[in-house]
Amino acid sequence: MSNVETAPEELRCGASADGGTAAGTPQVEVLSAREVPLGGPRALPVRRTLPQRARSLIGAWCFADHYGPVDTTATGMVVPPHPHTGLQTVSWLFSGEIEHRDSLGTHALVRPGELNLMTGGHGIAHSEVSTPAATVLHGVQLWVALPGEHRDTARDFQHHVPEPVRVGGATVSVFLGTLAGRTSPVRTFTPLLGAEITLEPGATLTLPVDPAFEHGLLVDTGDVHLAGTPLKPAELGYVPCGSAGLTLANDSGAPARTILLGGPPFEEEIIMWWNFIARSHEEIVQAREDWMGGARFGVVQGYDGDPLPAPALPTMPLKPRGRAR
Repeated sequence: MSNVETAPEELRCGASADGGTAAGTPQVEVLSAREVPLGGPRALPVRRTLPQRARSLIGAWCFADHYGPVDTTATGMVVPPHPHTGLQTVSWLFSGEIEHRDSLGTHALVRPGELNLMTGGHGIAHSEVSTPAATVLHGVQLWVALPGEHRDTARDFQHHVPEPVRVGGATVSVFLGTLAGRTSPVRTFTPLLGAEITLEPGATLTLPVDPAFEHGLLVDTGDVHLAGTPLKPAELGYVPCGSAGLTLANDSGAPARTILLGGPPFEEEIIMWWNFIARSHEEIVQAREDWMGGARFGVVQGYDGDPLPAPALPTMPLKPRGRAR
C-alpha cells in the first residue's frame, strides 16, 4: 500500500521515552490509532498505529495500517503502481481479496489467512486492487524496515499459508518468526514475530515469547487485556523487552481477534517519507527522482492506469529518527 503521509507524526515531533518494565509484570503502553486516507484517487480510510509520536518502531516493524471491514461493492480499493525502497511489505487479510502486481512480474492474490511479503530493497513498484470475489475488505498492511546492510537488497516476493494451531482457548496463525511451536519459513532480514491470535469468549492465554523482543498487540475485534491492561479495537499495546511470557485475556462473550508483532529493538535511525525508507535526506531525494523519471523501480505490467506521482518534498531537510528510549 502507499503511504499518503509525507510527514508522518514521527517526523513532525520527537518520541517520548518508554516506561520500561515493572517488576514481575510487563508495563503496557497503549497506542491509539489515527485515521488517514489510503493513497490514490479512490481513498480507503485506514487506522494507523505505527508510526506515531509515542513510538516509531516495534522491533523492525515501522508501519501498521488496520482497515475495514468496509463494503467494496460500490467502490473497492484501488492503489495504482507506486514505489518502495528499504523495506518489506506484509499483507494480511481477515476478509476480502486483493490483486497484487509488481515490477518483478508477480501477479498474485492476497487472501484471508495467507501471507504476501514483498521486499523493496533497492526499489520495487506494485499495485493493489480489490477484486469482485468478496464484498467486504478487512485486514492489516505492515511494513518492516530493512537494516542498513540490506537496505539495497534485490526485490523479492514470498507467499506463505500458515497452518493455524490451537493453543488453549485460542487459534494462532504464525506468519513470521516462531510462536506456539510453529515457525514460518518466510525469510526476513532481522528476527521478527508476526501472528494472528483469535481468543475464544472468556479465554485467557499465556504465550512464551523471546525476552529479547519488544512486542506489540494490535486488537482487531473484541476487548482484550494484555498483561492486565485493557485494549479496545484499533488500539495497540506495546510491551518492552524483558518479558518471557505475554498473557492475553478475552473477558467478552464473543471471539477477539488480534495481531501480535515483535522483534529485537531496531537500533538504527531511519527516515520514512512517502513510500521510501532511507538513512539520509539525499537518499530520499534520489529515490523520488528515480521514481518520477528513471528505470530504478521497473514497470508494473497488467495495471490499467497511470502510476501514482510522488508528492513534493518538504522545504526543510528530512532528519533520521530512531526508536523511543
